[in-house]
Amino acid sequence: MPIEDFIPSQINWLAEFTIIGEAQAKGNSRRLVKRGNRTISIKGEKALSFVDAVKWQAPLLTPLPECDLIVAMEIFYVDLRHDLDGSLVLDALAGRCFKNDRQVKELHQYHALDRKNPRVVVKIAAKI
Repeated sequence: MPIEDFIPSQINWLAEFTIIGEAQAKGNSRRLVKRGNRTISIKGEKALSFVDAVKWQAPLLTPLPECDLIVAMEIFYVDLRHDLDGSLVLDALAGRCFKNDRQVKELHQYHALDRKNPRVVVKIAAKI
C-alpha cells in the first residue's frame, strides 16, 4: 500500500523523492576493524554504499529547514527477511534535507516488497 493510504492528505510536503537501492539496517550492517590497539565498529560496505546512494539521489534543500519535521518512508525490500529500519536513511539525509535527524519528531515507516526494484520513497514535511 502506498504511503498516501496512511498519511493525512492535507500535509504540505517540503520534499518528496525516491532513493533507488536496497535500504540497509543500521544495526545489522556493522563490521569490526582493528585500529592500533583498539577494535572498533564501523558501517559495513553495503551500508556505506547505500549512504553514498542516498547522498547522490536525495535533493539538497536550500535553505535547510530548521523546524521540527514529519518524515514518512516506504521502504521496498527485495525479500521479507529484512527488518524495517529507516535510521540509516535519516542519517544520510542529515545535511541534505534537514540539519540534523533530531529534528524528526514524527516518523512513519512502512515495509513493502519489490523483488526487482528495491527503493525508499521519502516524504518530508514541517511539523506544525
